[in-house]
Amino acid sequence: MATSPTRVLVVDDHDAWRRFVSSTLREQPGFQVIGEVWDGLEAVRKAQELQPALIVLDIGLPTLNGIQAARRIRQHAPKAKILFVSENRSYDVVEEALRTGAGGYVVKSDAGNELLPAVEAVLQGKRFVSSSLWGRDDEHTTKQARRERIVAPSPPQSVEHNRHELTLCSDDAAFVDDFARSIEAALETGNAVVVIATESHRANLLEQLRADGVDVDAAAERKLYIPLDVFDSFPTVMDTSTDGDGFAKGVPHVMVEALRTAKEKHLHLAVG
Repeated sequence: MATSPTRVLVVDDHDAWRRFVSSTLREQPGFQVIGEVWDGLEAVRKAQELQPALIVLDIGLPTLNGIQAARRIRQHAPKAKILFVSENRSYDVVEEALRTGAGGYVVKSDAGNELLPAVEAVLQGKRFVSSSLWGRDDEHTTKQARRERIVAPSPPQSVEHNRHELTLCSDDAAFVDDFARSIEAALETGNAVVVIATESHRANLLEQLRADGVDVDAAAERKLYIPLDVFDSFPTVMDTSTDGDGFAKGVPHVMVEALRTAKEKHLHLAVG
């Protein structure tokens, strides 16, 4: 007899991340994504209404954060298993999340390798915690040692699809907002990001990313976030003459070199 598919509710306020989780699970036999929501309170309502077998839950959510939502979900959908998937690496947050009764905690930067093993473990009633946080011997591991494991290089990941896009932004604010979202989406799916920008743009991007809860320092230490100065990176390429065509002459070579590097190293690239 055919078994019923595992019904999954995906909760995250980033559209790109929800799509990544949902598509990853839909590609596996035996899973049915029955809902996608971006708000913590709505997650509680949907969990009560749909009674999923598994809830993939982010921490940083509007209205109710993931931990608050998980506590309420335990009351309204007690049979649902919960897997937290978040970029928050705070040990206090991880421990508080697991105290809700959740079965696992995956760091988004590790999800490319760990999402499916974590789902399988949680559904089997086992505990799963990202290897980049700590291992089985965590009770005997100091916080310094744990941090060293966090910033250790991730194992190589296979890349099946490469896509390069050129985005033209109307002003500085649009550039910062657009690329901040692109950077967050790339980091969430475990990709590295190279940002080639002016000093002011890099500072504004850092401010935006931190405001959105991205641990930029940890990402930089793991070589997942690589900021470069546009003038240091391309000191002689751009023709700054004012005859009207200097910028246009320089752009193709910049883009060709940048995209070539991005393709070779499987990186996302932002130039501004």
